[in-house]
Formats: sequence, C-alpha cells, structure tokens
Amino acid sequence: MKFAVIQFPGSNCDQDCIAAINGIDGLAAEYVWHKQTSLDDFDAIILPGGFAYGDYLRCGAIARFSPIMQAVASDAHAGKLVLGICNGFQILCEAGLLPGALVRNRSLRFVCDTVAARLEVDDSPFTHGCPKGSLLRLPVAHGEGCFFANAQTLRELNDNRQVILRYADNRGCIIPEANPNGSVENIAGICNRERNIFGLMPHPDRASDARLGSADGAKIFRSMMQTISANSATSERAKQVA
Repeated sequence: MKFAVIQFPGSNCDQDCIAAINGIDGLAAEYVWHKQTSLDDFDAIILPGGFAYGDYLRCGAIARFSPIMQAVASDAHAGKLVLGICNGFQILCEAGLLPGALVRNRSLRFVCDTVAARLEVDDSPFTHGCPKGSLLRLPVAHGEGCFFANAQTLRELNDNRQVILRYADNRGCIIPEANPNGSVENIAGICNRERNIFGLMPHPDRASDARLGSADGAKIFRSMMQTISANSATSERAKQVA
C-alpha cells in the first residue's frame, strides 16, 4: 500500500512522514514533488508540516496553487484518503478542502510542546481502533495553529461529528489551560463531511515510535491502512457479484 508525501518548497517534515509510514508493516511512502500533476499510483495522500513557500504570504496560501493540488483535490473528491499535518492542515483549509482557517497563535508566540489530544470520533477512517475519549500524546510545533471558524461553521462541524481531536489535559478534560494556541473550542483536528480528508495541527509523524516518547501517531496511519484495505475488499466483492 503506497502513500504519497507531497513536497512543497519549504516542507520540512516530509522526512518525518516518510520514516513514520515506512516503519509500519504493510505501508510504503514515497516523495511527490509539488510540480507533479498525478497521484494515480497512490492509495493515500499526506501533506506534511513545514513552511510551504516560506509562509511569506499566509500559511498555505501559495501552496494551494501548486500543480499537485489539482490532483489532491480531484482524488479527494473521488474519495481517496488525504491527511494534512500542521502546514498540511493549513494548506487544506486554504484550498477549501476543509472549512475554517488557521491563524496566529493567541499568545503570538511559536509553540513547541507535547500535548494531549482527546479523540472525539472513533469511527472515522483515521481513528479505527481508538476508543472515543482516549488521549493521544502528540507533539505540536507551530506559530499559526489557532483554528478559527464562524458560528455557523462550528455548528455544522459539531452537528456532523467532524471534530476529530480536541486539546485536553492529562485527565481528558477540555479546558483553556490545555489549549496551546487558542483554537476555538480547543479544536486540534477536523475532517470534511465525507470524512476522507483529515487535518490536524499535532504531528502524528513525530509520535510513531515509542523511542520518540509516544507511538500514538502510528494509530492514525494504521487506521488509514485498515480503511483502505476494507474499502478494497468491498470493491472487489462488488466486482465479483456484478
């Protein structure tokens, strides 16, 4: 099973993603340069963290116009799994593939820490095998990770169970003190209504090996693999019946 890791000028967590994914049995990851125009050979797409185009205009605002983003959007609309991590989350929002926006941290400071993220949805393609309410220990490293959306968008996100992760304390309580960047409603990660696009500010790629202090991030990649395998099996059975 092959995952594409998109490289933009300024990506700096692409190697982390490659190492994390290739460290999981059954998965293989390859770099795809942003000027490529097809992702047909891949089963899933990863937009990694970093500073695409130096974040000179606005985080993700220039990367959304890279040639590869047409293929990302086309494959996403066709149902392929897409995961955006940190800067990748920002790019997905700028491209309109996820609602809301990522703005400057409320502290106006860059935040680099390990946080607890409470799992709010346990039946998404990215969270199989993770009980609702469980905590994932994941690193964050961002200056513009504050998720913001208007009241109507927030209602829709909550009503449609699109909020996948919220920042929490070590007991799982959603409190302001556990919020590293001021995100509205402590939101750390969301998905689209169809649930095949997931963006989050914490880094699962940097928490996929116990030697790094946490292996919780690997649960997300394994869930993606499980989802793709299940979908492939269902598709094959449908072909046999037809």
